[in-house]
Amino acid sequence: MFAELERMAVGLPKAWAGFLRDWDRTLRAGNYPQTTRYNYLLAVAQLARYLNDRSQALEDDATVDDPVEVRREHVESFQAWMVETRTAATALNKHKGLQQFFKWLMLDVEEIDRSPMERVKPPKVEKKLIPVIRDDDTKKVLATCKGKEFIQLRDEAIIRLYYNTGARLSEVGNLQVDDIDLTIDTVHYRGKGRKERRVRFGPKTARAISRYLRARDKHSAAGLPDLWLAERGGRRLAPNGIKMMLKRRGRAAGLQGIHAHRWRHNFAHEWKRAGGDTGDLMLLLGWTSEDMAHHYGASAAAERAQETQLRMGIGENV
Repeated sequence: MFAELERMAVGLPKAWAGFLRDWDRTLRAGNYPQTTRYNYLLAVAQLARYLNDRSQALEDDATVDDPVEVRREHVESFQAWMVETRTAATALNKHKGLQQFFKWLMLDVEEIDRSPMERVKPPKVEKKLIPVIRDDDTKKVLATCKGKEFIQLRDEAIIRLYYNTGARLSEVGNLQVDDIDLTIDTVHYRGKGRKERRVRFGPKTARAISRYLRARDKHSAAGLPDLWLAERGGRRLAPNGIKMMLKRRGRAAGLQGIHAHRWRHNFAHEWKRAGGDTGDLMLLLGWTSEDMAHHYGASAAAERAQETQLRMGIGENV
C-alpha cells in the first residue's frame, strides 16, 4: 500500500501529497480495510490532479495547490467531470471518499472551518441490474486457463473461488495462504467492516487450489504470506490485478463485462433458484441486510418466477 500511495502522490503539489500521507496514517491507525483506504486516497489524489491539470478551465483561473483552498465549485466541477468521463456510480464513490477527507481536514487536523462538501449533492445513480453469468460463459472463461503454467493454474483457482463461493473481489484478492484449509475444503474470508466468515468450496475448486499451491511452492516469492502471486517480480497479485486479469480472460473467451461481482450475483440467483434460505445466503455472502439479498440476482428474478409458475401449475387443474 505504501508504494501505491507514493505513486498516487507523484506530480502532486507538495501540500496535497503531505496531507495525503497524513490522512493515510490516520486511516491505518483507525484500522480501515486496505481497499477502503486505497479508494479514499485515490479520490483525493484524483481531485488534486484534476484541479492541477485543469486549472485554466475553472472560473477563478487559478491553480489549487493546497486542499485547504478547495471550494464547493471545485468539487462540483470534478464531480461533473467524473460523471462525464466515468460513470455516476464512480462519481458517487469519489464523493464519499472526499466527504471523509474534508471531514478529517476540518475536525481532526482543524485546517478548515467548513467542508467544501457541505452543500455538494451526491450524483444520482440509476440502479442497474447486473446480469448473472451463465455456466456456459464461465466454462468459456475457464477454458482460457487450460494448461500447466503457473499463471494458468493461478487464474483457474481464482475464477473457481469466485464462481463457487460468490465472494467479493477484495475478499478473494486479499486472501493469505493460511486462509485456505484443504483438510475440510474451506476458505476464511474477511468481508466489509472486518466481518469474518468461513465458507466451503467444492471438489473442483479444491483441486484447482491444490494444483496452484504446488506451483506456488516453486515460485520465487513463495515465502510471502499472500495467496496470490504475480507471475514475475516477487510480489503479490493485488485485487486490482485480479480485476484486470478477469477482463483479459473474458475478452480471450469472446465475452464482455466479465468481473467478480457477476459470479456473486450468479451465486445468489442459483441459491434462490434452488429454494435456499435467505438467512443462510446472507451468512455465506457476508450480508447484514436483507436488501442485499433482494438486490443480488434481481436481474434473473423473472426467470425464477416463471419456473415457479410452471412448477405450481396454476390454472392447469381443470
